[in-house]
Amino acid sequence: MWTVRIILAAGGALLCAAIVWALGADPRGLGPVLREMLGEPWSIVTLVDLYLGFFIAATLMVIVERRLIVGILLAVPVFVVGNVWTALWLFFRLPLILGLFKRRDPDDA
Repeated sequence: MWTVRIILAAGGALLCAAIVWALGADPRGLGPVLREMLGEPWSIVTLVDLYLGFFIAATLMVIVERRLIVGILLAVPVFVVGNVWTALWLFFRLPLILGLFKRRDPDDA
């Protein structure tokens, strides 16, 4: 399990590094780039795919957390910070998630 958690942490760190790099590499800033991207159909498809993934991750967070308010508070940043937040959450919650799968009764499916 630690191998998966280390991969999640490394992936989140790599994504953070890529974000910092992109912020410094493109002098236009995020706003003009997004406006340009929205003129391309495949960019729109990519953004819809990205936010569907965010929604799925946020839903998982709400379901897995024991208290609804905690799940909601942990899910909201996914839509701002993205998969960096998802990787961080999975890093800490992977043992709990795996434990939920182990306790599941096969007859409940």
